Amino acid sequence: MDYRNKLVLAPMVRVGTLPFRLLAVQYGADITYGEEIIDHKMVKCERHVNESLGAIDFVERGTNSVVFRTCCEERDRVVFQMGTANAVRALTAAQIVCKDVAAIDINMGCPKSFSISGGMGAALLSNPELIHDILTTLRRNLDTVVTCKIRLLNSSQDTIELARRIEKTGVSALAIHGRRVKDRPRDPAKWNEIADVVASLSIPVIANGDVFEYEDFGRIKDATGASSVMVARGALWNASIFCAKGKSSWEDVKREYVRKCILWDNDIKSTKHTLKEMITHYSSLELAEGKAVIKSETTADLATIYGEEEYYHFVTSNRP
Repeated sequence: MDYRNKLVLAPMVRVGTLPFRLLAVQYGADITYGEEIIDHKMVKCERHVNESLGAIDFVERGTNSVVFRTCCEERDRVVFQMGTANAVRALTAAQIVCKDVAAIDINMGCPKSFSISGGMGAALLSNPELIHDILTTLRRNLDTVVTCKIRLLNSSQDTIELARRIEKTGVSALAIHGRRVKDRPRDPAKWNEIADVVASLSIPVIANGDVFEYEDFGRIKDATGASSVMVARGALWNASIFCAKGKSSWEDVKREYVRKCILWDNDIKSTKHTLKEMITHYSSLELAEGKAVIKSETTADLATIYGEEEYYHFVTSNRP
């Protein structure tokens, strides 16, 4: 994995599944992060080759629950992001999936209560010894690239000190969300503090925060000196943000997403969640489209809403 001059899809829970990752790649993303998967969940999984879809599934033992789905097409660009607070368990989980992904990333920035309460995500920011233990354990025992994603700490100097400690573990890159844990999405990202970290490290830094148009990729790179740029909400609202020629229409992007969900048999709850997030930004769930998506119970229902019935029947009737 080369982390220089790349456009990166950020990890997003319930959004960053295989169809959305491939959608982002179609529009120009170079690297895509999957949604955060908790180590406890991954260690219960077995690897299955899904010949019907041409996919690789990591399925929770004793269930039909697909925890992570990938495919050969994204092998060299997909990053498996993990939530963990235990080095040994993190290694066990990583060993299950590492041969099918381009890199393993440790989430150290999620401020949600489900992560923090388990000592994961942003809770790790206040535990540098555990960070060191997790990252060095992975680096010593895996041939796969290892990275991590953090948020800003209370002061720029604190962030720099932590970033330097992370760099010493031998990780290949560091992604930084330019907000603190207490900040809300509406608060402006602090690009100047990302720049302070970039100036203090020799490994590639991926800058994340307030990228909503293609031009913002260049703006944040110029402002921070970062090697690459990561986008979350801007891509969620319209995945064609990665396209240098300009965004595709919102309607076309939604239909293309639905087609990919049909092709890869995406979980209906995940598909509906992502569509609702797309709709909410530009419209309202109270209008006809939003109500129809909420009422839908199957991918076939969504195909009907978005005029993709013929494609749905073609794909599903030709599966082995």
